Amino acid sequence: MKKRVISLMMTAVVVLSAVSMTACKKEEEPKDKLQKVRLNEVAHSIFYAPMYVAIEEGYFEEEGIDLILKTGFGADKTMTAVLSGDAEIGFMGSESSIYTYNEGAKDYVVNFAQLTQRAGNFLVAREEMPDFKWEDLKGKEVLGGRKGGMPEMVFEYILKKNGMIPQKDVKINQSIDFGSTAPAFSEGKGDFTVVL
Repeated sequence: MKKRVISLMMTAVVVLSAVSMTACKKEEEPKDKLQKVRLNEVAHSIFYAPMYVAIEEGYFEEEGIDLILKTGFGADKTMTAVLSGDAEIGFMGSESSIYTYNEGAKDYVVNFAQLTQRAGNFLVAREEMPDFKWEDLKGKEVLGGRKGGMPEMVFEYILKKNGMIPQKDVKINQSIDFGSTAPAFSEGKGDFTVVL
């Protein structure tokens, strides 16, 4: 009985070794057989760093993908790129998919993966504020991005969690699209801005 168990174990080890060894060798595909995939990202952000590294290190090409990256500078522009066929994949928050679906689009996009675990937004002030409190925003103007955009909605959520009433306690300027809030802030608009 003992010999039989040892024999079965040895056979299993040999079979598993053979299978794993054949799985390790991957044939190189010629460069001309790469599948072109156009990806439009909502913003160029440190939160997508793993993808940037994978592009630079050639990991997509190793998998047969010629990834073409373009920055849309706003979820509305990224959604437009996907819907118009200028991109196969769009990196953006779920809000654009929901808006497009709710507007009755027949060929709506489907969210299929989570990009980040947390919102990567920062609140930036004109002057150093070592003892910042949310109450410091009372009566101030914050450049929040477009109404209904993910950065602006996250900011409103945080304000409410901290006892602030958006547009009553804090004026949120929603007239500037999110991709333009940092330049507008640099030009002197607003007391604070939300950035990625």
